[in-house]
Amino acid sequence: MSNMETARAFFEACETGQGWEACRPACAEGATFAAQAGALADVTTLQQYTEWMKGILTVLTDGTYELKAFAEDPERGQVCAFATFIGTHKAGGPVPPTGRTTRTDYVYVMRFQDGKITHMTKVWNDGYALKELGWA
Repeated sequence: MSNMETARAFFEACETGQGWEACRPACAEGATFAAQAGALADVTTLQQYTEWMKGILTVLTDGTYELKAFAEDPERGQVCAFATFIGTHKAGGPVPPTGRTTRTDYVYVMRFQDGKITHMTKVWNDGYALKELGWA
């Protein structure tokens, strides 16, 4: 499978809340994660992040995404995905359900080695999303 195909399979599994078991085949052992977002400050592995996404979709039960771009930089071993996440707070969470919706843009930058994702950076303005949801 090409890096693009692997990245696409990972992206779709992650964004639909399938968790680590569905995402693991695309990832190298010990794959790391980074984001300059307070909501993800304690998340340092892709395993943790995929489980975080699984959990957030139990709170934003109608969560979905609109994929805007998907591109590969083979020289640097990177695949980037740009999307908008849309979700309404309908259940559970840090506060009682607000019924408010977020439409928040984000980018995944997935670094590959030997056909597997070794690291992913998420570029996301969590403060904007949390404010839209009424959580901040």
